[in-house]
Amino acid sequence: MKNTSPWRMGFDIGGTFTDLVLLNDETGETFRHKTLTTPEDPSEGAYTGLTQLVEMAGLAPGDIHTLTHGTTLAINALLERRGAKTALVVTRGFRDVLVLGREYRYDIYDLNGAPAQPLLPRAQAYEINERVTARGEAITPLDEGEVVRLAATLRQAGYESVAVLCMHAYAWPENEMRIEAILARELPGVPVSLSHKVSREMREYDRGVLTAMNAFIKPKARRYMARLESKLLEGGFTCDWLVMGSNGGLMAPQVAADYPTRIIESGPAGGIVATAAFARRNALAQVLAFDMGGTTAKACVVRNGEPSITTDYEVGRADRLLKGSGLPVKLPVVDMIEIGAGGGSIARVDSLGLLEIGPESASAWPGPACYGRGGEQPTVTDANLVLGLLDPDAFLGGRMVLDREAARHAIRRVAEPLGFSIEEAAWGIHEVANSKMSEALRTHAVEKNVSPSHMTMLAFGGAGPSHAWSLAKQLEVKRVYFPNGAGVYSAFGLLTAPPSADFVRSDRCPLSPGLDTRRVEAVFAEGFDEAFTTLAAANVDPATATLQRLADVRYVGQGAGLTVALPEAFFEQGAVASLVAAFEAAHLARFGRTLPGQRVEVVNWRGRVHTTPPKLNTTDYPQDPEPHVQEKTLKVYLGREQGFSDCRVVPRSLFTTGRRLHGPALLQEKECAIYIGPGASAVLDEQGNILMELN
Repeated sequence: MKNTSPWRMGFDIGGTFTDLVLLNDETGETFRHKTLTTPEDPSEGAYTGLTQLVEMAGLAPGDIHTLTHGTTLAINALLERRGAKTALVVTRGFRDVLVLGREYRYDIYDLNGAPAQPLLPRAQAYEINERVTARGEAITPLDEGEVVRLAATLRQAGYESVAVLCMHAYAWPENEMRIEAILARELPGVPVSLSHKVSREMREYDRGVLTAMNAFIKPKARRYMARLESKLLEGGFTCDWLVMGSNGGLMAPQVAADYPTRIIESGPAGGIVATAAFARRNALAQVLAFDMGGTTAKACVVRNGEPSITTDYEVGRADRLLKGSGLPVKLPVVDMIEIGAGGGSIARVDSLGLLEIGPESASAWPGPACYGRGGEQPTVTDANLVLGLLDPDAFLGGRMVLDREAARHAIRRVAEPLGFSIEEAAWGIHEVANSKMSEALRTHAVEKNVSPSHMTMLAFGGAGPSHAWSLAKQLEVKRVYFPNGAGVYSAFGLLTAPPSADFVRSDRCPLSPGLDTRRVEAVFAEGFDEAFTTLAAANVDPATATLQRLADVRYVGQGAGLTVALPEAFFEQGAVASLVAAFEAAHLARFGRTLPGQRVEVVNWRGRVHTTPPKLNTTDYPQDPEPHVQEKTLKVYLGREQGFSDCRVVPRSLFTTGRRLHGPALLQEKECAIYIGPGASAVLDEQGNILMELN
């Protein structure tokens, strides 16, 4: 029987906390929850949070219609290099493809700059005899006997996963498929990732890195998805569940298990999708999304209600601000910048006697010292507690009381070497973290050809609302919104996203009047068939889907192209000039110039299939004051010159619509604390969002 319940739930597993939101689509009623992540088995903490939230709402697991999940599983496995023992099988002559990379110096002035380390060492790469040209001509036939012998070598070496990269397989995948069939027979139970199934894009290094990533994570992703599904079924959650993809769309868990590279930025994408919906609802042209959690901070530029999507994403950058210093992810990803500064980021004094923050994190276990779980290192959260930016009795709605003395003891580790008081050291930790984030946010915005001072900031995450005031000051942002449920906003974003699927086909061809648009239509037809096959696992009705056609276009001679939407006239009239005009408009907007008379070519055709985002009607902010809460006053530290000042602490349920609160003040939610600094004021709008305005 079809589940007709109006209740849907989103849960996002972060490095420190797991955020959960339960929504009734008919009434708009919501319940929110936040629980510590269990790093040894993230599904355990998630399942505990799910059952707690269902019980809080007075429901049973069977009352939930859909579960939507965001996870950091893939990105953590890559950053920590904790994946399967993986072999790379390549065309003979290309064993060093991952090691050589692009032979590109991301900083030409740094003579000691080291590139990102390859995911797999050369010793784990194996060559086979086969070679096909870009036109599909077989130069060297595949030696199937050699593949059988290679399988025996891989079995003896104990490999847990295999990545296969054949030259030009993006266009001619037959040899990869034959290799897969042999390995499946000779190595039963060992997953195989084929480059043409991971990405149909040319350039062997980019495709090879992505395929190696997929194989590296795949066994862990499969085990995780199976374990989580088993827990859900045993607990009575018999509904469908979906996983957020890096592109801001949802997919079936079996697709995420087989292609975990598609969920590398699964969790953060939820918050960006929610930001885009917020921008559309409030008619905000330019929004800077700022998401700070326990482990990292993220930012993304949202323009005209649409997040920026890139296919030039990188993970594990050697320098967080320099493009080319990480491993490329040639898939559609919400274009954000990630900074190793979160609430759990550890502070230290370096060899030069300077204060540094992160990227090491106290994580969920043992966590910051103030959590009372054995942590001893000073963190950003400890500093915020000492400064008075957190109410020790209201953390997680009062479910966890923070230990101020433990925080002070931890911060003494950096205060004494610096010759500072504990409060001065805490202020330094807070300000260094803010400077680190503001530098990254400014760089990200400028790369998008926009000034932060002209944007509205949307701040969320467990720690984001505590730092937004300082960031806004440094970036000269005048208006900052804290959305309803800011502390778990990424989980809320999981409920705003539709299922979607992307595809790419490399097809380098000049944009000239002789272009055969019927051949291009055939390429798109094949790609859309692939996308609908992917979406079938998520029970998507093709009749409800929207098809989007895109192209990567460049001037002949350029190294990279710009992704533009195909104009309707391209197929209707065969007007190649319409696509050229769209590209040149995009080129002008991005680089401020065009190259008149220069030939233009397509590098890739891209497509996306998505359904209509669910309509949301939320009324989850309290309408009436809760009887057991009341305002109080804390002391907040404002720096060495100003010292401590009185700070009003106002529970969210007492902050009524239209009331204006002047800083310094704390607006206390169950999932986060919103800091309104000196010179700023905040007001609650009719949607339950808090708007902070800075002078």
